[in-house]
Amino acid sequence: MSADELAFLTIAEAGRLIAQRSLSPVELVKALIARAEVLEPQLHAYLRPTFDAALEDARRAEGEIMSGGPRGPLHGIPYGLKDVVDAAGLPTTGQSRVYADRVASENAHVTARLRAAGAILLGKLTTHEGAHGGPSFDLAWPAARNPWNPEHFTGGSSSGSGAAVAAGLMPFAVGSDTGGSIRNPAGFCGLVGLKPTSGLVSRRGVMPNSFSLDHVGPLTWTVEDCAIALQALAGHDPRDPASAAISPPDYRAALTGDIRGLRVGVLRHLYEEEGGAAPATVRALEEAFGVLRQLGGQLEEVRIRPSTAYNDVKIVIGESEIHAVHAQALRERPGDFGEDFLARILPAILFRGADYVQAQRLRRMMMEEFDRLYERFDVLVTAAPSLAPRLDAYRPLQFWRKTTSLVTPFNIPTGPALAQCIGFHQGLPLSMQVAGRPFDEATVLRVAHAFEGATDWRSSRPHLNPHAPPPVTPLVPDPEPSLLSADQEDALRGLSRAAGLDLPDRAFQYLCSAAPYAQAMVGRLQVPMPLEQEPAYQVG
Repeated sequence: MSADELAFLTIAEAGRLIAQRSLSPVELVKALIARAEVLEPQLHAYLRPTFDAALEDARRAEGEIMSGGPRGPLHGIPYGLKDVVDAAGLPTTGQSRVYADRVASENAHVTARLRAAGAILLGKLTTHEGAHGGPSFDLAWPAARNPWNPEHFTGGSSSGSGAAVAAGLMPFAVGSDTGGSIRNPAGFCGLVGLKPTSGLVSRRGVMPNSFSLDHVGPLTWTVEDCAIALQALAGHDPRDPASAAISPPDYRAALTGDIRGLRVGVLRHLYEEEGGAAPATVRALEEAFGVLRQLGGQLEEVRIRPSTAYNDVKIVIGESEIHAVHAQALRERPGDFGEDFLARILPAILFRGADYVQAQRLRRMMMEEFDRLYERFDVLVTAAPSLAPRLDAYRPLQFWRKTTSLVTPFNIPTGPALAQCIGFHQGLPLSMQVAGRPFDEATVLRVAHAFEGATDWRSSRPHLNPHAPPPVTPLVPDPEPSLLSADQEDALRGLSRAAGLDLPDRAFQYLCSAAPYAQAMVGRLQVPMPLEQEPAYQVG
């Protein structure tokens, strides 16, 4: 088997060959290490390779399989962890200078489950600082690059996970999703990426971003691989207070290819009226919907709230919580955080406790609306992020300026959402989301698998030139001009000092630039609601 053939084996393919003793885990791991050593200068997918340990684990797995057979479909299969997930004895830094010396004392729950399944850890993968959003070009670690075109973005914050799987450096990777951070890189890199139901996969041992919104899930090449990986990741963890005490079904068995009679709600307005989807994306979605109809799906157009409403709720909750997580470090070492992280997190000082509770009350209303929607539909479909932008076009203030989102409407309810490839345009992937009711990952996977089996998009892989020079790191962008008056800036300086923050000048400039957008967001949350409307708080 050639090096490329080994690199692009799926979990299912590699697992069958290993079970037949036609492929050695050692052979597979060696091939992937060799590929990474050649391509890493272009991709920056790895933050910390663990190749020596991986070879030891591969030899152990080979011996176990030769003597007693594989313990399951992941036995001997290599993978990577986003560097917010603990692996005992390894640093979990969140790609931050502040946490560079933070070493995990034990495995995260998901790491332990994968180890028990016999999977082989190849290393910790690039993320964005604190698993939060966009690249910081002022950090010591370069941003991950998109294998389809290294000048383009991988999506965040599971950026290394997306790059590694798409480039054939590993069959699957573990990412996290708080506001789209599995589905964004899956969309931009042409992968299958699943945000599971809240509580299905434990968050214990994962650096927190937002306690209310964090999810852990897989990025893979195929839907079948996603089902295999999810089977290993899912399960009750009594040490995670949000973990659901349920027994996951057999996800692989759900991949029947039969979706006849399933009710499919099409959320066309999210991308046609709000998201500004490119014509190529719209055409690809229409073709995808046609495939679902041919397979027997019953498609009907439906609407939810404008995505701005979900985005506002997500950001007020999420930024309040991540600011609380890092509050001490922000007071003690503000200059050690990257500028993009600071540009996102600092405006949370403008959110009051009442704003946070209002956002949680709105979230509960939105969750109940989705529950009613799932009485009518088995799944919902819409666009996923597509056509990855150039990396050098990225600016931190985009986080605050952009009010619409294709992904955050599915972070507010608790159910699963999956991104999958539906085509290409000018060499870059196009993607669709399939979302479902809580704990019904089986139906979401079933629909996505049926579509995948009826198309040939999984036959295309990125072609990387091993002799290409490393890409040039973009320049650190300057903060955008402040829209505040001098008096308003003085008041904001006083507010930041009252919060114990002694900010570097550039960080304060980012705070001033973002403040009007944060204040507008709070204003949009002030909608009438019943006195007895309960907040959501932590869900699971």
